[in-house]
Amino acid sequence: MQPTFVLVHGAFANSFSFAPLQAELGLLGHRSVAVDLPGHGFQATFTHAYQAPQDPAGLASAPGSIKGVTLADNVAHLIGILERAKRNGPVILVAHSRGGATVTAAANARPDLIDRLVYVSAWAPDDLDVNDYYAEPEMATVDPVAFAAALAGNPAVLGLLRVNFRTADPDSLAAFKAAFFADGTDEQFLTFLNTFQPDENLDAGSAADRAQAATWGRIPKTYIRLAGDASLPLAVQDRLIREGNELTPDNPYDVRTLEGSHLKWLVDPAPAARILCELATLPAPSAQGAIGTA
Repeated sequence: MQPTFVLVHGAFANSFSFAPLQAELGLLGHRSVAVDLPGHGFQATFTHAYQAPQDPAGLASAPGSIKGVTLADNVAHLIGILERAKRNGPVILVAHSRGGATVTAAANARPDLIDRLVYVSAWAPDDLDVNDYYAEPEMATVDPVAFAAALAGNPAVLGLLRVNFRTADPDSLAAFKAAFFADGTDEQFLTFLNTFQPDENLDAGSAADRAQAATWGRIPKTYIRLAGDASLPLAVQDRLIREGNELTPDNPYDVRTLEGSHLKWLVDPAPAARILCELATLPAPSAQGAIGTA
């Protein structure tokens, strides 16, 4: 039976970013569903203070709908979608970036609903919690201070993380572009930036949400490396692959590689769509795991 691709976005993103990929998959004859996690998409908060002319004080204090949303909420929402998708046949669950934490926890809880996991430069936490990886040597090239000027409000007060993606500050825009889309044009970068929402929840999971061999570990899984990713560097991606393979040596990652930045694959989706279509024909995990290039 034809599988359904269930696509899970990363931080500050939503289902809208998958539109080009879904179009490409559809033209190749495949069915897909793009998920909006709780507090995302049309559930997101866009305050008047975020519009032009912006009101910095209002933006720093306005409440957001994503306050209090937890990883468990994300997982419960995703499982509901997986249950519906599974009625139609096999399910290939695809995660990007921070969406990998939700996908990993969902796979721990309901491996019966997933026929293949696909991480596209996504967090697949194993040895550490997601936030703890930021202190590791593989993340040394990522400078969180570069985004400080765009932070709007105190997360401890707001109960959420708020970033002003509509800033006109040239240093902030340059930092965003270098981190997420250095290989895109300025026009493509600004277009994508305007699909982001300002708020994200604070819960990236705990030790209980890391990959578990008995559940997550029995699902066939693929990791698509993004070779030019500056926000989730290749060294981190390779560490996640290595740790996952050590956890389940009899079920290693099928590893693929795409050139490009964190967002390039979503703007130019044809190469990624071809890989996903290939994965739809793989019946079971293989003894692959060597790093290849597609």
